[in-house]
Amino acid sequence: MQLIFTERAHLMCPHMNFGIVLSVRHPYGETRILETLKFLSSAHPFLQALLEYEIDRNLYGYRITDSPKIGIRMKEQEIAGIDAPEIMDEYRRLTSYEWNLFEEGMLKVSVWPAGEETCFLLVFHHLLADGRAALGLAEELADCYAWGRIPELVEEKLISSAEDFPKESGMSLISRMLVNSANKIRAKTRECVSYREYYAAAGDFLKNDPVRHAVFRIDRKELNIIRNECRKHHVTVNDWLLARMMIEEHTEKVIMACDLRKQLACYNDGALGNYSTAFSVGIRTKERDPYILAGAVHKRVHRIMNHPRKLYLVLQCYANLDPAVLDAAWISCRGNYPSKAGKFIGSMFFGFDAAKGYSITNLGSVESGSMTEAFFIPPASPAIRKTQGILTVNGIMTVCSSER
Repeated sequence: MQLIFTERAHLMCPHMNFGIVLSVRHPYGETRILETLKFLSSAHPFLQALLEYEIDRNLYGYRITDSPKIGIRMKEQEIAGIDAPEIMDEYRRLTSYEWNLFEEGMLKVSVWPAGEETCFLLVFHHLLADGRAALGLAEELADCYAWGRIPELVEEKLISSAEDFPKESGMSLISRMLVNSANKIRAKTRECVSYREYYAAAGDFLKNDPVRHAVFRIDRKELNIIRNECRKHHVTVNDWLLARMMIEEHTEKVIMACDLRKQLACYNDGALGNYSTAFSVGIRTKERDPYILAGAVHKRVHRIMNHPRKLYLVLQCYANLDPAVLDAAWISCRGNYPSKAGKFIGSMFFGFDAAKGYSITNLGSVESGSMTEAFFIPPASPAIRKTQGILTVNGIMTVCSSER
């Protein structure tokens, strides 16, 4: 059993699902689809995993079985492409209930014929992967299905302790005091949320927490204009995206996801798992020009990216909190579970008491000969009012929002 460490923050929290939709340059064929998914499972052990629990030490982990655990749904009705409403209807259906990870795997795949191409919907549980890992898996799927390129086996090697982080990334005194306080409260009360308790509470929550989705695209011509303007203002497209959200949503703060793969020695190239962090970008201004505001965003992001304590703060919290406090964080805020430590951390650190936040996850830009187009459906964390998932494929940027 490979233990769940920082991923534990994604364990007992609803809406920890996200999707990647892609269109592959090869006609629909059930046998070829099944073979492709079998090759992927052989290359990525977590695609054969179920959840496992060790009661004596209150530890969760991935139990690797000897067979694929991908939930596959073949759709024989042809659709027009990845904008077909059937795809988002399927995504909403698959994320409208809590997955029991002791009984079902962490990836569900639905497939449709689309003329000379095939459309895939990949729905991930966050315990399986972060956005970058999911995109890598989608690219492997496309290359294997279109060209027969079989992916190679990759050892899954997760973050296993705070020792995997840079030494200078330790928490500040105040953050450490807050974490220690929560741990001490839990040590006195000894409360421990069971997966069964969480599963029931999450199911009730999801029935009354509808999430809306919207998709729009920025074509190659418009994106080139944006890139040129960003270069003139010495900012990145991601800076512009954050500034644009601040202006449109009338918010002074946006949470940004950040990939840490290149900084973590424990990461094996191509592995599944979670190797990203998130931090808040706050700008107090009345500026309405997104390129000028992006300049202020750029400076703030640069400062955080070069300040390990700020960059790794979320992961350090995950690593230093008693796992039972992480388990209680959401349910004590929104599921009527009596945990002072969980409610303190859930509201103070994670914002689970109300969906007020705004966030962006940009998976970057890829050029692909096997995919024609794709987009990323971001998770709808209980703390977030609106989040945007950004993915650029073959020069076309697609923005998908999940909103309450």
